[in-house]
Amino acid sequence: MQQISVLAGGKTGYGIDSAGLIISRLFSRLGYQVYMNNDYPSQIRGGHQFVIVRAATHKIAAHSDQVDVVLAFNQDALDLHQSSLKDNTLVIYDSAKVQVDGLPQSAFQGLDVGGILKAENGSPDMDRYCMIGGLCRALNIDLGLLEELLRKHDAKLWEQKMKVARQGYARTQQVTTLEQLLQPVLPVLNGCQAIGLGLLKAGLQAYVAYPMTPVSPILELFACLEPEFELQVVLPESEIAVMLMATGYAYMGVKNAVGTSGGGFSLMVEGLSLAGQAELPVVVVLGQRSGPSTGMPTYTAQADLGFVLTAGHGEFPRLIVAPGDAEEAYYWSGVALNKAWQYQLPAFILADKTLCLNHYSFDIKQAPELHEEQPVLWDGKDQYRRYRQTDNGISPLAFPPLAGQVVKTNSYVHDEFGIISEEPAVAKAATDKGLLKERYLAEELQAWETVKVYHEGVCALLCWGSNKGVCLEIAQQLGLKLIQLVVLAPFPTQALRDALQGVEQLISVEGNAKGQLAILLQQHGFQVDKQIHKYDGRPFSLEDLANAVWEALK
Repeated sequence: MQQISVLAGGKTGYGIDSAGLIISRLFSRLGYQVYMNNDYPSQIRGGHQFVIVRAATHKIAAHSDQVDVVLAFNQDALDLHQSSLKDNTLVIYDSAKVQVDGLPQSAFQGLDVGGILKAENGSPDMDRYCMIGGLCRALNIDLGLLEELLRKHDAKLWEQKMKVARQGYARTQQVTTLEQLLQPVLPVLNGCQAIGLGLLKAGLQAYVAYPMTPVSPILELFACLEPEFELQVVLPESEIAVMLMATGYAYMGVKNAVGTSGGGFSLMVEGLSLAGQAELPVVVVLGQRSGPSTGMPTYTAQADLGFVLTAGHGEFPRLIVAPGDAEEAYYWSGVALNKAWQYQLPAFILADKTLCLNHYSFDIKQAPELHEEQPVLWDGKDQYRRYRQTDNGISPLAFPPLAGQVVKTNSYVHDEFGIISEEPAVAKAATDKGLLKERYLAEELQAWETVKVYHEGVCALLCWGSNKGVCLEIAQQLGLKLIQLVVLAPFPTQALRDALQGVEQLISVEGNAKGQLAILLQQHGFQVDKQIHKYDGRPFSLEDLANAVWEALK
């Protein structure tokens, strides 16, 4: 079997995401590459939640609307997903909660989940183990593999959970065999975890955040790792305080990052301008979600690119990276931290709910080597000038306390010593200093793969961020070239020009209504021929994008 998709659906807050993660790990242990799309409303409990776990023999980062197996924990899991059922889709369902009369499919297997839980003295929230046991039997997966996973990842009452799983296994019929592949078993991570690991690898010392979907898993990860890595993890009272604490950390020489989404970042913007004027390195992990305002807080979007490009009053340089999968999230997050400190500027890791909260097989060997880079430090000679003019605009850093020296930073226009000045020449020199750093950063990045190219063709798809995975598969299916922008600022003009060689038609694919990447390209002298937009809060499925691309090609 080359690939399989499993949909599990039920009420929000009743372990659907946990079930999906267990299924993902089962497939991963068999040697498959996995991708799990998690769709859930903003209610803490209630409402409909579903996950689609897709496993394949090759790397994937997109989901299919057409599924091979459904685990129906309630009636909505069938009623709301009729269009996802194929003629041969297997449906394993809770027979006390789901009615299948009148449905055209014949491959239905009901489990008396309540009766099994009662017989085995299992709690109601163990229903997922019963259903997963049934899935194992249907796909001929050894229950020993499930036991191994529970012992490692879900150890509380694992023996009781296995009793329930065995009953689900015994009462289900085998349909097919999901074979063990002779491929490395890869860990399954969400994008937030990959971002966190990349920041740690690059030397992160502190993380400051106010909890906000979809980046809260980074806060949770660092809270768990705080003692082991000697991290300082801080949850202030507001996003305003988050950014101001980040600038304070930077002034003291502590490598830090903050996490937020659009609404929280809105409150950080004044502090961001402070970082720009004071040349303080701060890293912002911004997980985009549907807006404006609270919008749909648990759904995805790519609508904050324009905001991040221009956030803050005045003009100052910034780095913006937009990773497209777990490996890129790991690598480019580390790069963002390194470059923020090398060039003393704000850096953004521009993600979205799809990247942050969906799960991927993570192969660190597919990411370039990452290590911590040290900033330019003061040599201790003469009097310290925090903003000393240099050939590349980068002033050597020193941090307080420093015997016999003053380390002065300032939100006003300032001279080399950090002293306020409103002289025209000083003001111009301060702005030119930032422009010089931006130019040198852009030149350095020319040696990096800031624009990725896949396949060949005279027609090309253009994407950024989490749309990489779905665009990559559709481009391959339809014989198209794919161009992915990983760095959005400084804009990679020459790299994009090289990528467009031989392209006669360029189709952009974005998760927003206005085509914000297409607008950015136009500002830099490039033209997009056609645009595909999706802005309903959901990511593109393979079927969504294939249909849209066919229309664009007509």
